[in-house]
Amino acid sequence: MQNPSAPQAALPLLQVLACGAAILALAMGIRHGFGLWLQPMTQANDWTRQIYGLAMAIQNLSWGLAGVFIGMVADRFGAFRVLIAGGLLYAMGLIGMAHANTPWQLMLTTGAAVGIAQAGTTYAVVYGVIGRNVPAERRSWAMGVAAAAGSFGQFLMVPIEGGLIDSLGWQNALLALAGLALLVLPLARGLREPNFAGGAAPAREQSIVQALLEAFRYPSFQLLMAGYFVCGFQVVFIGVHMPSYLKDHGLSPQVASYALALVGLFNVFGTYISGALGQRMPKRYILSFIYFSRAVVIAVFISLPLSPTSVYVFSAIMGLLWLSTVPATNAAIAQIFGVAHLSMLGGFVFLSHQIGSFLGVWLGGYMYDTTGSYDLAWYLSIALGVFAGLVNLPVKEEAIDRTPALSAAH
Repeated sequence: MQNPSAPQAALPLLQVLACGAAILALAMGIRHGFGLWLQPMTQANDWTRQIYGLAMAIQNLSWGLAGVFIGMVADRFGAFRVLIAGGLLYAMGLIGMAHANTPWQLMLTTGAAVGIAQAGTTYAVVYGVIGRNVPAERRSWAMGVAAAAGSFGQFLMVPIEGGLIDSLGWQNALLALAGLALLVLPLARGLREPNFAGGAAPAREQSIVQALLEAFRYPSFQLLMAGYFVCGFQVVFIGVHMPSYLKDHGLSPQVASYALALVGLFNVFGTYISGALGQRMPKRYILSFIYFSRAVVIAVFISLPLSPTSVYVFSAIMGLLWLSTVPATNAAIAQIFGVAHLSMLGGFVFLSHQIGSFLGVWLGGYMYDTTGSYDLAWYLSIALGVFAGLVNLPVKEEAIDRTPALSAAH
């Protein structure tokens, strides 16, 4: 039976958590506020919401596709080089977004460039460092702490981004964010692992191809991917389209800013609780509960009269469920397959998440432009939540047994 425990930490736990958490707070916090630019950018350039939605969809798909290959690079050469490149590209993408005046420029900057940058500065890369440097008995908790910090970044950054738009205008606000994205560079030094000095990767019992074949033949990996697809659909649809949904119903832009901030605030608690519970109970039950709860919360929200109070209550509860899937899903992958290829395998699962994100953000805009309402997208989010809750129940979390394969090789 494989021993999935990490080797003795090469980096201090506090250093890994502090730098990893700060990077996630910046990268996820900047991203969380992109819905605030939907109306000012579309109005300034006379674009439909579908155009902006498509750019955000490309961003999420680029993030997912790039994440697979970036995960391979991070597993092979370490996270430090990947984070440096990701931080630089993030800043360049935001500068390009500020000056995009055609749909194609928006797709290339907001879509492709920022999406690839997010792949190099967020969970798959940071969780790879945590997996390699934190023992198995504390790994789920550590991932929860890092995810909670990323969530705090969402809470912190949305009001800041709203204030920047109000005080500087939407274009200059993006340039200010580009400067903040460059803070990833000095923070990346704290995640520079000695084992990867000189570009040499630690020895592994599996090649990349062997690890991929093993994972994709394992039903539980497929079920985790299916659930993560739904997670992406729901959170990106809500994050990008809810500000416009609320404004369409006569609520002020400040309500949307506060709502997204509440999502980020309560997500701090949700992700930490999910990570901590993952050390004590099966992660499949945690994931199923999250997805079923999302379906119920969305159904109640759209069935009640819309008011600032109902929006804030919905945002707080949804925040508890927002990215709480992240530590549970990644800890389950590490527990099943070990940590040698964690960034890559996490990248593949996240690709499924981002395909869901692509469809959520694009279909939200398409359904609105077609029907004049977001109702169909809300209903679809409810149905998918029930589906994800069901498919996570049969996941097997035990470390995979490689003994027969190793014996045959000898």
